[in-house]
Amino acid sequence: MIAKDIKKYFPILNQEVNGHPLVYLDSAATSQKPVQVIESLMNYYNLDNSNVHRGVHTLGNRATDAYEGAREKVRKFINASSTQEVIFTRGTTTSLNTVASGYGRQTIKEGDEIVISYMEHHSNIIPWQQLAKEKGAVLKYIDLEEDGTISVETARKTITPKTKIVSIMYVSNVLGSINPVKEIAKIAHENGAIMVVDGAQAAPHMKVDVQDLDCDFFAMSGHKMCGPTGIGVLYGKQTLLENMEPVEFGGEMIDFVGLHDSTWKELPWKFEGGTPIIASAVGLGAAIDFLNEIGLENIEAHEHKLAAYAMDQLETIDGLTIYGPRDANKRCGLVTFNLDDVHPHDVATVLDMNGIAIRAGHHCAQPLMKWLKVTATARASFYMYNDEADIDALVTGLRSAKEYFNDVF
Repeated sequence: MIAKDIKKYFPILNQEVNGHPLVYLDSAATSQKPVQVIESLMNYYNLDNSNVHRGVHTLGNRATDAYEGAREKVRKFINASSTQEVIFTRGTTTSLNTVASGYGRQTIKEGDEIVISYMEHHSNIIPWQQLAKEKGAVLKYIDLEEDGTISVETARKTITPKTKIVSIMYVSNVLGSINPVKEIAKIAHENGAIMVVDGAQAAPHMKVDVQDLDCDFFAMSGHKMCGPTGIGVLYGKQTLLENMEPVEFGGEMIDFVGLHDSTWKELPWKFEGGTPIIASAVGLGAAIDFLNEIGLENIEAHEHKLAAYAMDQLETIDGLTIYGPRDANKRCGLVTFNLDDVHPHDVATVLDMNGIAIRAGHHCAQPLMKWLKVTATARASFYMYNDEADIDALVTGLRSAKEYFNDVF
């Protein structure tokens, strides 16, 4: 287990909350930041802060080198073939909206099909809903298996020659299930569709190779992988990006502006309108260095062990229901659950009184909540800095919550 060596790099974890040592189990919402990332932001603002690309002075050149250096780190991290395929955005939501508004509007026609699944985050539902309404397209959902996974066979039945876009999350932020996006991409391509992958919950926890997946677009967020907030990435195959029109205009993305017509810069800058998210990109680069030093394979193995241990321990609590696949190797490091007769928000409140931070609610996945026949759930999510002691504290806290509400009611 790697948590004991890693935890020292995360200063925020060394504190008490409500009189108890902080147990942070909400990394699926946002991860904590190591000192290496915090220092990279401080160093950028203390030493290099300037606007990029257009300046000829030394600070401008240093800022540009740091910004474009971060792009190269992202390229290697996801194994894109060129930095032209790596676009910096505000996050996964912006990346998915860019594909829907750019590629989708140019491509989708009346009667075409867009295929997603019931487990998708709202950010991978609403852009496609809006596009389908605008174009008169059909939005279809891949049915889930009983354990909340997606089977390749069901995907094959849902995707047809009328399908033009398939957009699926790599890892569910609620169920933790790891979806067969590589196999689904193959089916999409066989039917003439493109494959979009929401990688927000995958990129922080497992090795991603966009060329091996053969996805056409891949979206991810920096803040879930030890990076700063406000920075994300859209990967797109170069030929698709070259044929896409930008969705934001002005600032960084222009080449020449006339009175009645304008031209855009080449990739990737034509999709990065306005002042770029420079400091956060530098911070994301530092986060990637940190993750590479630890090793994504080590992080993934550590989280599989934690998920298995967590499910084993949580199942000892009477009246607790776990959602998603029981096999820890089929899920990333999170466990979503409910306690009988206790609302998830009440569970989370009692746990917070004991210094334990979890997430409660619909997790931006209301269609999945409906599929699960619940209105909300509680979620404990793990990262490299968590260990079995954190899970033991969670289980103890849940037993206390159960006793508290049994006494009250």
